[in-house]
Amino acid sequence: MLLAIISAIFTLFAGKFFPIFSHLVFVLSEEIDFSKTLLDIMLGFLLFASALHIDINKLRKNLYPVIVISTVGVVISAFLFGSITFYVTAWLGLNVPFIYCLVFGALAAPTDAVAVAALLKESKMPDKLENIISGESLFNDGIGIVLFITFLEIITVPEKTFSFGSVGLLFAQEVLGGFALGGVLGWIAYRMMRAVSDFQTVVLISITLVMVICVLSGMLHVSIPLAAVSSGLLVGSRCFDESAADPKTGEYLGRIWRLIDELLNTLLFVLIGLQLVSVSFTGSYIWIGTISIFSLLFARLLSIVLPLILLRRTLRIHINNSLILTWGGLRGGISVALALSLPDSPFRDLIITASFCIVVFSVLFQGLTLNKVINRLID
Repeated sequence: MLLAIISAIFTLFAGKFFPIFSHLVFVLSEEIDFSKTLLDIMLGFLLFASALHIDINKLRKNLYPVIVISTVGVVISAFLFGSITFYVTAWLGLNVPFIYCLVFGALAAPTDAVAVAALLKESKMPDKLENIISGESLFNDGIGIVLFITFLEIITVPEKTFSFGSVGLLFAQEVLGGFALGGVLGWIAYRMMRAVSDFQTVVLISITLVMVICVLSGMLHVSIPLAAVSSGLLVGSRCFDESAADPKTGEYLGRIWRLIDELLNTLLFVLIGLQLVSVSFTGSYIWIGTISIFSLLFARLLSIVLPLILLRRTLRIHINNSLILTWGGLRGGISVALALSLPDSPFRDLIITASFCIVVFSVLFQGLTLNKVINRLID
């Protein structure tokens, strides 16, 4: 992420001396549809790779807190952060409509599974918290995208009004449909893997599985992230089980998907760096972005603490651990991709700039200081 930022700054300064070079980079960033590339293609592969290595037994033990934080927590965070943004922008004289603030809250509230997975590889987070935060990051995209689509439809279709019935129908289509599609295709792919002994064929089946999920999810309008996650959990829990499959096959499959994960992660941050050169970093936008960083952390904390207070006996999460979960909830490429997918409006550039500020702070500062926070709070 740091290299991507440095490259973007270098490109902007180089434009003053080598305008042709700067122009080529700007053209390249405009030609690449970052939102479509990430949301429709890369995200499926990245989430499948993350879900493939999740310990399904540990996830099952912490399933209740994962479900609560990834659903109720995301809704609380989105509405609270959107409300704070509405009053902050009004105080600064920008007067952003409340519905646009809710759209901003919906795209910023879910944690990014890709960023979280990369962070947890080097963190000292306790096993229980690691399972909760990794599981939450895999599942919370569904509710976040449902909120984002709902609020965006109110903006783009003026006669569209908010109704719990339409939201429930959209939720069922996106979330339940995604789980169902991923589960069915994952089971079919696993049975095909069991029928062959050649590990190259097994790997090709897994890659084909994700490609089919991306295509069919777009056609059926169901959640690509949740379909990829459910299929990854199913395939991973069975292929890495020595009693269910050849352990060597599972080992090879895991290594190949770790390589794919690393390559796509690198490509993702390069693409983010390319998009940085076209962001409008004006003074007021930077102020909004800076304030958004802290207001989102506050909303994230409350979205964990409030369910914890109401369901403390069931969730069984110590109050100190909520601070770790807050600081470890990173935002990444998904927030940027959703922001870039917004239609043209007077507030689009503001949301994009603020989203980049949140992501940069989240990855660099939260990511690099998480172990210090864990050591301080655990000790």
